[in-house]
Amino acid sequence: MGTYVQLGDVRTWYDEHGEGEPLVLLHGGLVDARFFEPNLQPLAARFHVYTPERRGHGHTPDVEGPITYQLMADDTVAFLEEVVGEPADLVGHSDGALVAMLVAMRRPDLVKRAVLISGGFNKAGEAAPDAEWDVDAIFEFLGPTYAEVSPDGLEHFRVVATKIGEMAAREPDLQASDLAIVTPRTLVLFSDDDLVTMRHAVEMYEALPNAELAVVPGTSHFLTQEKPDLVNALVLDFLSTDKTARTIAPIRRAT
Repeated sequence: MGTYVQLGDVRTWYDEHGEGEPLVLLHGGLVDARFFEPNLQPLAARFHVYTPERRGHGHTPDVEGPITYQLMADDTVAFLEEVVGEPADLVGHSDGALVAMLVAMRRPDLVKRAVLISGGFNKAGEAAPDAEWDVDAIFEFLGPTYAEVSPDGLEHFRVVATKIGEMAAREPDLQASDLAIVTPRTLVLFSDDDLVTMRHAVEMYEALPNAELAVVPGTSHFLTQEKPDLVNALVLDFLSTDKTARTIAPIRRAT
C-alpha cells in the first residue's frame, strides 16, 4: 500500500517489498515506481526493496521551485538516512541512474553497490541531441498514468514535465574525470539502442574506477520492460557478491 515520510519540504511516498539486505529502486523521469513492476518480484525475493517516488513523481506531490538532479540526490540521501538507516544497494534507471551516481559520489558511505541503467553523465553523449521536448506529446503519452496516482491531478503533469524539460536542457553536466570519486562497485547497464551513444556508455564505464559493463541486445531505453528476465539476471548476478569480478585473463582489472 505504501506510506509517506516527510523529508525536508518533500512528502515522499515509498513502499517496501521482500526481506534481506536493503535495495533502493530509483525510477526514471516522469514515471514512478510502477515502472519497475517487471523487475520487482525477482529483486524482492533476495532483498528488502524500497521504492521511493521522487518529488513531483507518482504519489509524491510536487513542491515549489525547479527540479534538479542535485535536489533529487539530496532527497535520496535523506531517504537513505531516515528510512533505510544503513548502507544500501541502489538500482536506478534513466534519471534515477544519475541520481544514484550522484549519491555514490557525495555519500559513498550510504551506497554498497550501484546499478546504473540507461543514465548518461553529460549531454554530449545524447544519441538524439536535436530531439524536441514536446510537453503536449509527453502529456498524451504519460499524463494519464501520472494522474492515476498523483495527488496533484492530471493538469499538474504539464508543470512537472516542463520542470524536467528545463532540467534536461542543461543537465547532466558532469565530466568523465568527475566519476573517478565513485568508490562503490558499479554495474553500467545500457541497451544497444539507448538515449545515449554506445561511445558514451563505454566512456562512462571506463571512467568509473570499479565498474562492470553490460549491454542488452535488441532493446531500447525501456530495456527493463522489454527484456526483464535478462535485465533481472544481470542485476542479480552483479549483486550476488561484494567483490570485484575475478576473471581468467584480466587486463583492465589486472593488479
